[in-house]
This record gives sequence, C-alpha cells and structure tokens, in this order.
Amino acid sequence: MAFKHFDHGIDLPHLTRKTTNEGRRYFTPAGDAYPSVTTVLGILSKAAIIAWRKRVGEEVANRISTQASRRGTAVHKICENYIDNKDDWKEGVQPANMYMFNTMRTVIDKKINNIWFQECFLHSDELRTAGQVDCIAEYEGELSVIDFKTSRRLKKAEDIEGYFMQVSFYAKAFNEITGQNISKGVVLIGVDDNDPQEFIIDTNEYLEHFKAVREKYSELHEKETIHFS
Repeated sequence: MAFKHFDHGIDLPHLTRKTTNEGRRYFTPAGDAYPSVTTVLGILSKAAIIAWRKRVGEEVANRISTQASRRGTAVHKICENYIDNKDDWKEGVQPANMYMFNTMRTVIDKKINNIWFQECFLHSDELRTAGQVDCIAEYEGELSVIDFKTSRRLKKAEDIEGYFMQVSFYAKAFNEITGQNISKGVVLIGVDDNDPQEFIIDTNEYLEHFKAVREKYSELHEKETIHFS
C-alpha cells in the first residue's frame, strides 16, 4: 500500500521546560516562567477525577489511567512519525495501537497536508502560558491547530471543551509568535471499536473561555491575580 507524503515547513525554536510541584513550567528566552496549558486547564477536571477515583477505587483507577496514558502516547507517536514521513513509522507498533491509528489515518491522509509544525513549543506573553502543540498544518486546505486524542468511548462536544480551549490557546500563541492567524481548531479522536471522531471549532470562540480559566488558575496558584482584556 502506498503511503501519503506530507509537505513540511520550517521549525520553531524550543523553549525549555521542567516539571515542578506546581505542574509543568516553560521558560521563555526572556526568562519568564509560564505554566503549561494542560496544567492551567487541569483545574477544570480535578474535582471530577477525584470523584471518579473514589467511585471505581484507586486500584482500578490507576490501571485505567495507566493504560489510557500509554495507549494515547503510543498512538500519538505513530501519528507524529507518519506525518513526519519516517520510513520506520510502523516498527515496533502494537497491533491494537496500529488498528486505532489506521482508523485515524483515513482522515489524516484525506484532510491534512502542508505541515508547519509538529510537537513544537509555543507561548503567549499576553496569556502567560505555554505548551507543546501536536500539529499546525492545513486541514482541508485551511491552516489549523490539530490535536490528536484517543478515547475508550465516544465523546460529546460538551465533555471536551477543555480540548477546544487548548487548541484555541495554541492558535493565539501561534499568532503572537508568527503573525499568522488561525481560526480553525481540529480535535481528531481515535475511539475504541468506532470510527474516529472529528471536532472542528472556531478558536476565537473558545479563547475567551480559556482566558477565564487562566484568571481562575492565577487566583488559585499565583501571587498576583491577572485580568485579560
């Protein structure tokens, strides 16, 4: 079977980062230390995760979380290597992970090309936040922020607004750094025993939601409260 060849653009310089007691921190060339976008958005799910762990028990919760994390990391790495045109992208891949990726590949091959960045660090001085974006590329011919996820079950849009805020943050950070506007966000989710789910959003719509969460995070974890216009 012939595989698609993806066209790539330039790369971005990396920030430095490390994990602290307060979560992951990114350090900018100017010396600022910003929380990661996932750390900021983590305040949205903390209560729900605690309740779930109490409901199913710590042993079951740990097993499910570990399996989900490993599977998500593995499938994400396949997507990355495949889009990077690596000849050995299939080597060492477990059959279950390959099966999930192949469901996603039907969408990837058809809709993604002209890759600008993969796995690059982006930061926003305005939002005082940073993170590592999955992919910025053309999606159906329009420059987009693309996020790859995996799930044991089908998702509803109202369940994953945190994902939408995450890609919206990356669009904002990308604009600050490059001057290029991105208004399209894509969340592509591989789902067990189902076709992949494809959520397409207007990043401008969810940016204000992210700003509100960022302000709340500042109130909870930082010495100074910040307010965004």
